[in-house]
Amino acid sequence: MAAIYQVLNRRASSLACRLHSTYVRKMRYLNKLKEDDSLCRQAQISGTFYLFHNLSPFLQKVGNRYFVPQLSVAEVKRILEKFKESEQWIEKSMLIGCSDEHIPCFALDLGALEKSVIESELKGSFTDLRKALFVVDGNDSPLLASAQALLQWHDSHQYCSKTGQPTQKNVAGSKRVCHASGTTYYPQMSPVVIILVSDGRHCLLARQPFFPQGMFTALSGFCDLGENMEETVRREVAEEVGLEVESLQYSASQHWPFPSSCLMLGCHALVSAQQAEVS
Repeated sequence: MAAIYQVLNRRASSLACRLHSTYVRKMRYLNKLKEDDSLCRQAQISGTFYLFHNLSPFLQKVGNRYFVPQLSVAEVKRILEKFKESEQWIEKSMLIGCSDEHIPCFALDLGALEKSVIESELKGSFTDLRKALFVVDGNDSPLLASAQALLQWHDSHQYCSKTGQPTQKNVAGSKRVCHASGTTYYPQMSPVVIILVSDGRHCLLARQPFFPQGMFTALSGFCDLGENMEETVRREVAEEVGLEVESLQYSASQHWPFPSSCLMLGCHALVSAQQAEVS
């Protein structure tokens, strides 16, 4: 009986492994690249690269559609050779993901090089990220947003806050280290709530004075230190429109790269229908 149980258990484990192997193996592979500089350098040889220029992603237009080209390391080096640059720029790239086939994806910002030369060579243009997210394929949008957020974080954390000495990124770009103090810095996101306020019959939207005519938005705001999500929702609604939240429900979350890397937490908030006056 015990032998039968062991056989069934092995079969169940094998089935679970097959069901989850693609995702689990991909996550473990990415983690190895983040932890092993030598392995990550080897991965750059077979990886693909998303190009940026001062945080604006490179796009190509074919007909009425926009594409985000994924360049090989050879194609990137061919561009860099026009500026007599090569290996030192590849080292500045950031790991942003990989395909199910374990082809790693890197982001590389060439902001210090002449933009027009790159655009002419690759027959495309560097486009503001806000615009790019509306025109590219939905599968590319999360990678572009994550890439810009990571590039921006590295740009603003080049020096140690304790010693003032330069920090150095690992090859993958998953952290920066100050060797003078031994401090390690990791990319972080700021939690933000975005709230659809309702009295059960009507939804409340708001606008900033500088918004274009007819533009409205749901309420939103950053979480204060020490607050949980529920407290932030109640405070923001009270501060911005003078209403007291009776109940709330979490809906969904997404990464939001503006103005810097944020974790946007979407919520529904219910207020009393008796609170007719908004201030």
